[in-house]
Amino acid sequence: MTLMRSDPFRELDRFTEQVFGGTRTRSIMPVEAYRRGDEVCVHVDLPGVAPEDVDVAIERNVVTIRATRRPLHAANDEVIIDERPQGELSRQFFLGDHLDTNVPKASFSRGVLTLRIPVSEESKPRRVEVLSHDDDQQRVIEAQHTGT
Repeated sequence: MTLMRSDPFRELDRFTEQVFGGTRTRSIMPVEAYRRGDEVCVHVDLPGVAPEDVDVAIERNVVTIRATRRPLHAANDEVIIDERPQGELSRQFFLGDHLDTNVPKASFSRGVLTLRIPVSEESKPRRVEVLSHDDDQQRVIEAQHTGT
């Protein structure tokens, strides 16, 4: 025999979160993004989603990720607790103009979708030749990159 302690106030909180989309709920697709060298890396958590159920599209500088999480229980199973988001999930975010969205790379491992998007050549720091009109000497000054 198993004893279960019930907390009616916690059950009420859980019910209102499900019905009204409480503020304590976390994002269904948490994202981590950072720049490493000449590329931007984006990691999206998609636990319980099969790689073939993930679709990534980039249009201009908008990334759209769609995924389908299917229930693990069968239709005739008696569900006791079901707090996992299921069905069609989607997330959009904007990329900076300094990225080359023509050659992104995507991989999926252990429930994490990873996008690698290179920084465009135009946005990389480059050297600019500066001529001196005083004594016709040439010197090179490295251009400063101000964006991320």
